Amino acid sequence: MRSEIRYATAGGCSVAFETFGRDAAGDAPDIVLVAGYATHLDLDWEMPAWVRFAERLGSFARVIHFDKRGTGLSDRLETMPTLEERMDDVRAVMDATGSNRATLIGVSEGAPMSILFAATHPERVASLVLCGGMARSTWAPDYPWATPAEDLVASAAQFLSQSLASGDDLEIWMPSWADDPGAREQIARYRRAAVSPKGLEMMFGMFLDIDVRDVLPAVSAPTLVIHRRGDRVVNRRAGEFLASRIAGATYVEMPGNDHFPWAADSDEIVAHIREFVTGSRGPAPEADRVLATVLFTDIVDSTGQAAALGDSAWRSLLETHHALVHDRIARFRGRQIKTLGDGVLATFDGPGRAVQCAEAIATESEPLGLRIRAGIHCGEVEVMGEDIGGIAVHTAARILGLAGAGEVLVSSTIRGLVAGSGIEFEDRGTHELKGIPEPWQVFRATCGRR
Repeated sequence: MRSEIRYATAGGCSVAFETFGRDAAGDAPDIVLVAGYATHLDLDWEMPAWVRFAERLGSFARVIHFDKRGTGLSDRLETMPTLEERMDDVRAVMDATGSNRATLIGVSEGAPMSILFAATHPERVASLVLCGGMARSTWAPDYPWATPAEDLVASAAQFLSQSLASGDDLEIWMPSWADDPGAREQIARYRRAAVSPKGLEMMFGMFLDIDVRDVLPAVSAPTLVIHRRGDRVVNRRAGEFLASRIAGATYVEMPGNDHFPWAADSDEIVAHIREFVTGSRGPAPEADRVLATVLFTDIVDSTGQAAALGDSAWRSLLETHHALVHDRIARFRGRQIKTLGDGVLATFDGPGRAVQCAEAIATESEPLGLRIRAGIHCGEVEVMGEDIGGIAVHTAARILGLAGAGEVLVSSTIRGLVAGSGIEFEDRGTHELKGIPEPWQVFRATCGRR
C-alpha cells in the first residue's frame, strides 16, 4: 500500500514524503495530508488506529503523506521556520508526486498552513478539509475561546521537558487512548523520534504567532470543517469560527473529546471526508465480530526498573521478555495483536489457555527480575484488520488496571467458562470499571501457583 520514502526539496530543505492508497493513474482524487506539529512517516504505521484511518482514506484517494521540515524523516532545522516557509512543503511534495490539484486535509496546527496554501494557490486546491483546526493559536479580545499566550508559555516548560518524553498529557490529546496500557510510552517514543526538544521549542515559538483570520475570506475552495464537540486541545468554537469565515464552508460537529481524527470514531470522520470529496460515503467499513478471550499483560514498575538499569540494559531485558511472551502466546495457541510499551495484547479462542498462558508468562518472568500482572476477559470483539476493538477489549484493560504484581485477574465470565478446568479462583470483589456500563465481579486466577 505504501510507496517508498522519497524526498522533495523546499527552500533548501529535504522534505520526506510517501504516497499510499489508490493509483494516481486512475480517476481517484489526490489528498495531501497536512498533519500537526510533529510527525514521523515510519512510526505512524506502527499505530493501528492511524493505519485504519489511513487505509480508509486510501480506499478512495491517492494520499500524499509527508513530514514537515524540522520533523520526522525531513531535515531538522537550525532556525525557526515561518508559516509561509512551511507552507512551501505542500507545494514541493505535490510537485514531486505530479499532483496538479488536490484536496488538502489540515489537522490541528496543519490547518492554518493548509488555509494559507489554499488562499495563495487556489488553482492547486480542489477542496479543503480542516480537522481540529484553528485560525489563531492564542487568545484575543475577539477570539476569546483560545488560551492566552502567557498561559501557554507558562506551561511550555513542563511540556517540553516532561510530556515530550513521558506522554503524560495523553488524556488531553486523545482521552480514548488514555486507558490503553502502553499507549503513553508509545506516544512518547513517537514524539521523541518525530522532533528534538530544540526543534519543538522553535515550533512552539512559531505556533504562538499563528493568526490566519484575515486570510479566511480569500479561501475559495469548497471547505469542510470537522471538529469534535469536547476537543480538549482546540475548542470547538475555533472550528465554528473557521466555518463562519470561509464562504460556503460546511461545519460538522462530531461527538467525543479526542483531538486527532484518527482516534475513536475515525470511520465516521473519513465517511464525511469521502462524501465531501467524491459525493459518496462509500460502503460501510467492514468489521468482523467474533467471540474471543482478550489478554493484557504489563510489567509492574517498568519505569523504575528502566531507570535503575539504564537504557541499554533495559532494552536488552525487554527484548528477552518480549521473546518469552511471544513464545508462550504461540505455545498456548493465542494470537499476539500488538505490543503496548512493555506489555502485550493477545487473543485466544479458549479462556483456559489464556489463563494458563498469563500464568506461565508471570512465572517465567520472575527469574528475569520482572513482576508481571495480567487482565483477562471474554466477549465479542471487533476485528479491524490486524487490530481489535470493542467493549470486551476495554473491559480486559480495566481489569488489568486492578491487578497487582504477579496477579492474573479475570472477569466472572472467564470463571464461568472454565468450570472443571482445575483453575482456582479467589474473589476480588465487584468493581465499577471506568467507561464500562455495568459493574464486574473480578477474580484472581491461579493454576497451582500462589
